[in-house]
Amino acid sequence: MYLKNGPQTPSPRTISQMSFQNFADDITTNGWNVYGVEVYENGLLTHTYGDVNDGIYDIYSATKSVLSIAFGIAYDRGLVDLQKSVLEYLPKNKVNEMSDDRRRAFSEITLHRLLTMSVGGFPFRAEGDNFLDFSLGCEIDNPQEKVFNYNNINAYLIGVALTEILGEDLGKFIEREIFAQLESTHFDYTRSPEGYFYGASGMKLSVHDLSKFGILMSKGGVYNGHRIISEEYVEKATSVQQMNREGGYGYFFWKYRDGFSINGKWGQKCYVLPERNRIITFLSHIEEDTLMLRESMERNIL
Repeated sequence: MYLKNGPQTPSPRTISQMSFQNFADDITTNGWNVYGVEVYENGLLTHTYGDVNDGIYDIYSATKSVLSIAFGIAYDRGLVDLQKSVLEYLPKNKVNEMSDDRRRAFSEITLHRLLTMSVGGFPFRAEGDNFLDFSLGCEIDNPQEKVFNYNNINAYLIGVALTEILGEDLGKFIEREIFAQLESTHFDYTRSPEGYFYGASGMKLSVHDLSKFGILMSKGGVYNGHRIISEEYVEKATSVQQMNREGGYGYFFWKYRDGFSINGKWGQKCYVLPERNRIITFLSHIEEDTLMLRESMERNIL
C-alpha cells in the first residue's frame, strides 16, 4: 500500500501550479482556517501554502497515528503480542482491583482490538482525575463482539500498556525513538491526569513534521535511509483491519482511496496515495464540516 522504491509504472501527471493555486484560492475565498499545506510528488516537496514550518498546531486524533508507530517499535522488538489481552500489560495492582466480571470482560480485549477500535461499550473519552480507573470501570456488554467504536479510551489504554512494557515514560521514548529520528525538534504533547502520555490526542506539530509521518509510512518504515519501524508493521497498520462506514481502519490509520490517511477531528490530515505517488498534508481548525475543504483538495490536487 505504501510507495515502494524501485521501478514503477509511469506516474500520473504532476499537479500544475494553477491547480494548486485553485485550492489555495478556495481556502482564501471561503475563509477556511487552514494554517498550512504541503504536497509531495514522487518523494519531492512540490507545493506549499501558509505556515508549514514555524508554528505548531493541535493535531488532535492524528496523535493516535504517532502512538501507532511507537507501538510498532515495541512490536518489532518482540515486546508485545497483538492477540494477548490488554490486561497482560497493564499495572498489576489496577488489574487486581477489578471485579471478576470486569476482568472476564477485559480478558477478551486484545491489543489488536484496541488498535482497530473494535471494542463496543467504551464512551468516547475517559473522565475524572484517574483515566485508568475510569477506563477499567467501563461496562463491556458484549466483549467478544468486534464492532467499530471510535473513541479515545482505546488509544489511552495502548499508551498505558506501552509505558508498562517499555519500563519508561512513553513521551520520552517517542521523543528519542521517533522525533529524534525524524529530525523533529519542535513539538508538544499532553498527559492524562495520572501522568501517562496521552496518546489519543493533545499533540502539537508543524505541517512539515506531520508530513514526515506520511513519508515514513509511505517508505515502508524508513526515513532518510534509517529504519524506524518494520515493513511488516507498516503493512499491518495501514491495511484495513476493521471495516467501518468510512471504508476501513488499520492500527490508528484510516483507509483512504488506494492508500491511507492520518486524521484529526477539525481538519488535520495527511493523505498517502500510492497510485498517484502523492502525499498531501494540511493542518487547519474548522469546527464545522470539513467536507468542503477535502472536496476542494480532491478536485484540484487529485
